[in-house]
Amino acid sequence: MNKHKKIAFILIAALLMCLLFSTTVFAARTGDVAGAIEGTWKDASSQIKTVVNKVVFPAIDLILAVFFFAKLGLAYFDCAPIKAL
Repeated sequence: MNKHKKIAFILIAALLMCLLFSTTVFAARTGDVAGAIEGTWKDASSQIKTVVNKVVFPAIDLILAVFFFAKLGLAYFDCAPIKAL
């Protein structure tokens, strides 16, 4: 019986979390679901563009710069003349 109580508690907790964090979305009074989705996308697209321009691209630039200078250093040491002893 104890095992059944645990399973029931977990299921009820999961249901409550879903209800707590879910958002109800209604289309316009005309029932235009596509218009509601397009409006949401228009609102979110500017935020997505801002994040990509200010976070993602600088991070990629930094990674590529590190790889470039590492490759440049390795190429220098590969081509540097070795002095005879």
